[in-house]
Amino acid sequence: MKAQYRFLLAVVVLGLLMTGPFVVTSLLVWLDMKEAERGMLVGLLWSRLPVGTLMTLFGFAIGVGVLHKLFKQYVEGLLRMAETLRLMLSANRNFRVSLDGPPEVRQLAGAANDLAAQRDVLMDDVDAQIAKAKASVEEEKNRLAALMSELAQAVVVCNLDGRILLYNNRARLQFKALAQGPTSVAGGALIGLGRSIHSILEKSQVEHALEVIRQRLAAGKTALANFVTTTRGGQLLRVQMVPVLASGGEGEASLSGYVLTVENITRNIEQEARRDQALLALTEGSRAALGSIRAAVGNLVDYPDMEAELRERFVNVVADEATKMCQSLDRTMADFSDSLKTRWPLEDVLGIDLIAAAQRRIGDKLGLPTKTEELDDALWIKADSFSLLFALTFLAGRLQECYEPRELRFRLSAEGKLAYLDLIWAGPAMSSETFYTWEMDSMQIGSESSPLSLREVIDRHGGEIWYQREKAAHRAFFRFVLPVATPEIEAEDHPRGGRPEYYDFDLFHFADKSIDLDRKLSELTYTVFDTETTGLEPSKGDEIIQIGAARIVNNRLLRQEIFDQIVDPEMPLKPASIPIHGITEDMVRGKPNIDLVLPAFHEFCEDTVLIAHNGAFDMCFLQLKEERTGLSFAQPVLDTLLLSAVAHPNQESHKLDAILERLGVHIGTRHNALEDALATGEVFLKLLPLLEEKGIVTVRQALEASEKTYFARIKY
Repeated sequence: MKAQYRFLLAVVVLGLLMTGPFVVTSLLVWLDMKEAERGMLVGLLWSRLPVGTLMTLFGFAIGVGVLHKLFKQYVEGLLRMAETLRLMLSANRNFRVSLDGPPEVRQLAGAANDLAAQRDVLMDDVDAQIAKAKASVEEEKNRLAALMSELAQAVVVCNLDGRILLYNNRARLQFKALAQGPTSVAGGALIGLGRSIHSILEKSQVEHALEVIRQRLAAGKTALANFVTTTRGGQLLRVQMVPVLASGGEGEASLSGYVLTVENITRNIEQEARRDQALLALTEGSRAALGSIRAAVGNLVDYPDMEAELRERFVNVVADEATKMCQSLDRTMADFSDSLKTRWPLEDVLGIDLIAAAQRRIGDKLGLPTKTEELDDALWIKADSFSLLFALTFLAGRLQECYEPRELRFRLSAEGKLAYLDLIWAGPAMSSETFYTWEMDSMQIGSESSPLSLREVIDRHGGEIWYQREKAAHRAFFRFVLPVATPEIEAEDHPRGGRPEYYDFDLFHFADKSIDLDRKLSELTYTVFDTETTGLEPSKGDEIIQIGAARIVNNRLLRQEIFDQIVDPEMPLKPASIPIHGITEDMVRGKPNIDLVLPAFHEFCEDTVLIAHNGAFDMCFLQLKEERTGLSFAQPVLDTLLLSAVAHPNQESHKLDAILERLGVHIGTRHNALEDALATGEVFLKLLPLLEEKGIVTVRQALEASEKTYFARIKY
């Protein structure tokens, strides 16, 4: 029975206790009196009735007030203390009972706080012992996470249902780069713990490869399968699959999952096709010209005495066809320069990084000052950086020996698919014979030598080098012509936090099930989200300006699997709201509108239970966009405001700030959609054991309990 009902019952009991003896005594006296005495008594009481009634009501009011005061101090105070003690036991061990109320309650609160302090000392000692025992295990986990995170190859581990248990940073970036359509609004493909790999790779091909592995395991052969698949965006992926076997197990029965290594081969295939196209263009385009030249030369040889006019005509045919062939070769080199490189493995290098390394090397080895000018800082080069740096230093050394320049300068620019790297100096002119000698000699810098010549280094890059004068500036330069590169995945900062969170081997036993209201709260996957808006009245035209969300899988808040997008509301922001959320007009200008962002968010939270604080407010904004976008968020929604009221019905406030303080949850920036969503996720995880103590363990029970709270009546 609720505390309020108990208070009303106490008032009724007090009334009965106050009036009961008087009524019984009066009834006995009335029965013992004679008729005349009864008349006199009625007359006397009737004349004194107003005063008696007032005194009775006054006394009753004083009694009720005293009882209410005692109830607030003792009953409700003890109930709040009980909730606080449960908080200290399960959710926030640093929380303490406030020393409020009458002396007896304060003494009890002080004693409870002393016991909590003693418990903390014991728990700290136990935690220290456990941490010491787990140190080696944690170290191994950290090593595994670091190795997986830094691997240059994309790796994904799945269970037999195709649910992702582990993925490394390379896989996250690679699938992010593959993202097409609305998913790219929020910056990534849908790879995440507990998600299905079949949303990225063709399910039938994955299952076929898995069947091949089972057959090879049954035959006692090395279990390995390869296949090539196409993504929704038209990218080609080469995938290698190897099995994950149970510890000490062999054969098909011990198969518990599989490891996928994924490589994007789209660019390789395109380069091969371009190379074939270039060869075809060279052969087909040259065949007719060579035929004409052969015929003209044959006539000139067969008829040495032909007329001068006719001879000149044949000579012009040879010259014209030779010119056409040269032009065709030039066009082919310009169009397919990046496809006609040698097979030597080259790496993608940022041009300014290569120049910076060359400056350091020339300074260390030769003591020669260097400067830069006109650098394209966004230009990537396909290069063997070691041999190219050696060549640049070799040329700098030769220039120092022969011409003693005061300094060298570097210049970097692009022309179509070619990069121009210039090594510039001021000094006398160089003869072509000298440059040819330098080009063909084996390179040497002090005691260091290379078996390659400068020409061989240039050929290795499929490029060119030449010497050129700048007469007006009285200086000269060597120009390296190198292929331009486009990195498959641009550099990106490592995700926030220490050890990567994108693995969970407990998910090997994860079952692929749809949302069931009767499943345990701890067994479901959640999307916790928050919105920032132009105002508080969605029905009057206020719009979403930011959506932030994160996923909870296997009772873990995944801070690296997030959705964070600022939205253009297509309306002016209200000046009064800007100081609250910190989002300005400049920040929303040019961002995608809700028509692009909402489909991406819908895909992010698909097949999960939604969680929000004061979720009725956020859901109202989403529901008002259903007709415009054609998207419906039909999954269950759990509200941490209502769940807090269920877990702590005697607490005065259920605002997010109050709950964060109560549960010991720290937040970076309030009224930032992503930060608020992450904080709400931590609140939900801390509420789970408190709800379980009240017998609320399923989604249905949580929803039903939430609907009975006072705050569930609030509408937007």
